[in-house]
Amino acid sequence: MINKIGKNKSRQSRQKRVRGKISGTPERPRLNVYRSNTNIYAQIIDDVNGNTLVCASSLDKELEGKFKNGSNKEAARFVGELVAKKAMEKGLSQVVFDRGGYLYHGRVKELADGAREAGLKF
Repeated sequence: MINKIGKNKSRQSRQKRVRGKISGTPERPRLNVYRSNTNIYAQIIDDVNGNTLVCASSLDKELEGKFKNGSNKEAARFVGELVAKKAMEKGLSQVVFDRGGYLYHGRVKELADGAREAGLKF
């Protein structure tokens, strides 16, 4: 019998492969994206010290009522703008983008575009 590898297991192996190549430093931390069926989350992480510097998600109070559904492109763009705004307040302007094993398409791309529009440089 042939066992099929699940989508999440494949994504995790892609994520592991990418994480071997990129890492966040204090000067240029890593912008990580996690996408669930109902929401989207973004974190800016300093891997050297093991700290999460900034986080935002479609569940945040600042974004309440701005969009109908937390799992669409509109919500992803707002989350990208929010995480970039929070990062700028902390003095971070450059990040390394970590797509988390997802394709750079749809919600992940919208989050990245929103962050770029708000002033973050990748």
